[in-house]
Amino acid sequence: MKTTETFQIHEEHKEWLNNLFFYKDELSIMQRRIAEIAKKYTTKDILANVEHFQNKLIIQKEQIDILSHNIKVHEESMEKEMNKDETKAKKINCSSHLDETKQLQTFEKIFKELRKELNQFLAKWM
Repeated sequence: MKTTETFQIHEEHKEWLNNLFFYKDELSIMQRRIAEIAKKYTTKDILANVEHFQNKLIIQKEQIDILSHNIKVHEESMEKEMNKDETKAKKINCSSHLDETKQLQTFEKIFKELRKELNQFLAKWM
């Protein structure tokens, strides 16, 4: 069982939350750009692509909300452990943190692929 310093996990959580905030802001920008295309073009093919991207953005926003919530819950859990026994809680089992790391990495991979796909679509139609 691997243990990690609680402070290190806390610092990673702060970084992740900042990154997720940035991604959420980026989603808003993407949504506005898609709306511009929807105003310019009314053909079924283009509007179908617009809807496709809008749905993907909704899913990514939901994932951001889920990840943020999970990080905050983990922070609260660590804080409770620290309040119970500070010396014991300074090093914690990080299996849940490793799961969070994998989930965040998967989210970032999907998000970057979506960004690339959307930018290609926008370049074609803007």
